[in-house]
Amino acid sequence: MATRNSLAEHDNAELSSLMRDEAVKLDLEDCPVDQDNLDALVDGSLEDFPEDTVQDDISEYAARIARANITQGTRDGHIWITKHYIAFCKRRDPNWDPLRVDWRTLHDIRDFITQKCGSKEEGCEGRKYSTAVSTRAALTFWYKTIRPHESVSEWRHEPKTGECSGLPTRSRVVSTFMVGLEKTKAKSGEVSQSARALTLQDMHRLHDECMAGRGKSIMEQRWGVVRYAAYLLAWLMFLRVDEVVNLEFESIEVIPGERSYLSVALKTRKTAQTGILHSWKLLSESVIDSDMSSTPAYGSLGAQICSMNHLIRTLGFKAAYSFSMVKVPLSPRGSPATPIVLTDTMEESI
Repeated sequence: MATRNSLAEHDNAELSSLMRDEAVKLDLEDCPVDQDNLDALVDGSLEDFPEDTVQDDISEYAARIARANITQGTRDGHIWITKHYIAFCKRRDPNWDPLRVDWRTLHDIRDFITQKCGSKEEGCEGRKYSTAVSTRAALTFWYKTIRPHESVSEWRHEPKTGECSGLPTRSRVVSTFMVGLEKTKAKSGEVSQSARALTLQDMHRLHDECMAGRGKSIMEQRWGVVRYAAYLLAWLMFLRVDEVVNLEFESIEVIPGERSYLSVALKTRKTAQTGILHSWKLLSESVIDSDMSSTPAYGSLGAQICSMNHLIRTLGFKAAYSFSMVKVPLSPRGSPATPIVLTDTMEESI
């Protein structure tokens, strides 16, 4: 299931990072540039605000704000792709200069994307079209950074003088190739398959899988409680896994006995990162069962999809480990004996 697989990917983020670094090293085994030099080249070229240009605290603060135009995760992904690009070009031509930008750069970009996304029958890696899109975005980031004073919306080449300006990824050569690659992928049946949305029955099965205690240790049972709480919040609020695991407990307001719902306020979302506040009201078990009473086929499922129940359980396990002075009953229908204000994230709980 999409949510389940995505959460597993998040759990293995650190391992994936190590695997990516190892993949770069493997690519560089036959490459006439060593890993240290490559890291120094890329990291140095992508440093928009070197320390020696920072004059005071305000300038340093302004530099940090400017870097926020791209998330660190996206930046790391771009850097990883750029290192593969440099390694690929260096293998083909030991004298290739990563900082050189001329008419040959267009074909370097096209050939690298072909190597990654071309057909396996032609000796390429056969990756999906989405890989080509992300590769083009990464190389746009690379050339935009090493040529900060060039136009970011066009590419110009003067044949008489050989002078080039703008972004090579915006050139007609690259644009035409991307269109052709997309059509080629479509003709061969390689079309994107969107993940199927989870249904109520899917959540029922997830609940049974995560909450089943037979044959599991106490730690495994507690892990299942926290994991299902994350699944449930993601499902109810249409959150990405990264958004739900970074959800702060202080953004969740629960007042048992006074409200039949809990309030959740999410600071930012991937599709709205400019300060728009998103909030939800998630209904309690009694309200859910009341609304479903006219649908006998569903039975009494309120306890399984009541976020308040599962969140209180999660808070109980969190308190047991890190907040021993706070008494929180583990009963899903219980209410905290003392107010809880936690600034930790769901990711740290998991």
